[in-house]
Amino acid sequence: MRNPNRLDYFYETLKNYHKCYFADWRFGQLINNFFSWHLNKYGTDGFYVEENEMLKRFNEFKDDMGIKYC
Repeated sequence: MRNPNRLDYFYETLKNYHKCYFADWRFGQLINNFFSWHLNKYGTDGFYVEENEMLKRFNEFKDDMGIKYC
């Protein structure tokens, strides 16, 4: 079994990205827009991407969107 404690940092960081960069978006919008961007940029759906790599890609996504609230 994979270590479930890896998720704490992932979700805390994702929450911070949502609040600071995409506060006007509902969670479904954030995820849907991210995965659409991911498919266009990487040519994959992100299903097998590990959490640490997913956070790197979320960082790229927020930079590409150019949005910041905090």
